[in-house]
Amino acid sequence: MKELREILDASKRIVFFGGAGVSTASGIPDFRSANGLAGTDGLSPEMILSKSFFYLRTEEFFAYYRKHMLHPDAKPNAVHRFLYVLEKQDKLRGIVTQNVDGLHRMAGNIRVYELHGNVHENECIECGASYPMEKILQAEGIPRCECGGVIKPNVVLYGEPLPKYVCIGARREIANADTLIVAGTSLAVEPAASFLEDFRGKHLVVINREPTPADQRASLVIYDDVNRVFDELLQPGFPE
Repeated sequence: MKELREILDASKRIVFFGGAGVSTASGIPDFRSANGLAGTDGLSPEMILSKSFFYLRTEEFFAYYRKHMLHPDAKPNAVHRFLYVLEKQDKLRGIVTQNVDGLHRMAGNIRVYELHGNVHENECIECGASYPMEKILQAEGIPRCECGGVIKPNVVLYGEPLPKYVCIGARREIANADTLIVAGTSLAVEPAASFLEDFRGKHLVVINREPTPADQRASLVIYDDVNRVFDELLQPGFPE
């Protein structure tokens, strides 16, 4: 922790790259741990949350999506709060997140690159009208727009490409960072994981419960719960 504090104190252009482990302390399950997101009827979460399943079995998609992907009571945890402090200090240049929960924006951060979208944003596939998450939660069966079209969540489903301009911005910030913090992610999801190859800065910090493919090139690796680590950083004395 002492070394982590020293790195953060000396850094001027920090970028945070986070995954599902960032939000588990807020009550949102991840995909791959023992307590992670479960499938149903013999289907994996990846199958259900896919583009083809959405279009072919739309009602089943939304039944699963409402139950497992929407967490209206979730609140930012220590990770989100600490990153907000760093952004206010103008030390944090960007948050690149694989999460769709919107908690970084809820915490107050502005420089957020949501690679897989945001559950709080939904759009009619016919007319393009926008709807909040509450519309999906309150609808019975398939949520529909006033025009009759199906309302689709603005999240990247399996089989869909990542948003082009979000990726361009995220990779630019990673390339320009002097410190890159990778936290709460197994780095198993591509193409997002390959964005780390753009980093040419001084310090690569990895914080995760389990080993990741980036550990060997990192200048600091902490095997621990990411929320516990950032909760300690929030204690009096740091940041100033």
